[in-house]
Amino acid sequence: MAQRFGGEFSPEARSAKAGSPRPEPVSFRGRKPMRHGAKLNLLFALALLPLLSVFFQPLIAMATDLVGMGALLLSAWLTRDGVRAEDAFAERKVARRPAIPRKIFGAVSMAAGVGLLVFGGQWAVLPALLSALIAGALHLGAFGLDPLRDKGMEGVDRMQSDRIARKIDEAEKLLAQMRDAIRRARDNQLEDRVAGFSETVRGLFRQVEADPRDLAAARRYLGVYLQGARDATMQFADLYARSRDAEVRADYIAFLDDLDTNFASRTTALLRDDRTNFDIETEVLRDRLNRENLHNEG
Repeated sequence: MAQRFGGEFSPEARSAKAGSPRPEPVSFRGRKPMRHGAKLNLLFALALLPLLSVFFQPLIAMATDLVGMGALLLSAWLTRDGVRAEDAFAERKVARRPAIPRKIFGAVSMAAGVGLLVFGGQWAVLPALLSALIAGALHLGAFGLDPLRDKGMEGVDRMQSDRIARKIDEAEKLLAQMRDAIRRARDNQLEDRVAGFSETVRGLFRQVEADPRDLAAARRYLGVYLQGARDATMQFADLYARSRDAEVRADYIAFLDDLDTNFASRTTALLRDDRTNFDIETEVLRDRLNRENLHNEG
């Protein structure tokens, strides 16, 4: 007689587990595709192409091609960091231009690498120079220039803006350490949660940048509380990687939810305070204008 199959993956087993909590859907909050990602990957791949023929040449030509290949790899690395720095610059309302124009240096390194590869194969100076100029121009056309001017610094106290920039840079490092720590837990959903919390914290960054007077009210959130969040994340990641305890995971998710709510509430409170200050300023100005008008009419 035929016997009905039963097991872990049978319909009965799935229906029995219907009451168990379903895995949370993957969230892409806080995750953005990197600009020029495909072109940057192509740069790294093209830099390795000379390996196919470099070892089948005379010694001097081989050395020239290896130096050219190193220049191409340096160009790809500089350009990738330049794109990241430009993205960070674009996200901030108040920002200084990057100290090192990485994309421009990447274009120069690209030109040098292509020129050396052409020169090493033909030993002709003019074609090498023309190839270098074309490669550098194409690089600048594809990736553009670095930001060359500060943004949002007009009328802002230099010392105050420096203080805010340092505080936000320190907070960004704490967020990066949180993201690095949670990767040790090997749980994509937890990485998404931490990424979402990072976006909430960056909302507080933008508020402080927009109104430097809010730095005093947000200082503990950008310092002590973020440090505590980082330390708790590091401890959780080490513990969860060893035990895979579902209860510990649930406690950490609840902890992240509380953090997210508190940081969002602080940002909302700062915005409300700014609106209150604006209303007070406009009301005082209206009263003064009304008194001035009454005085003139009298």
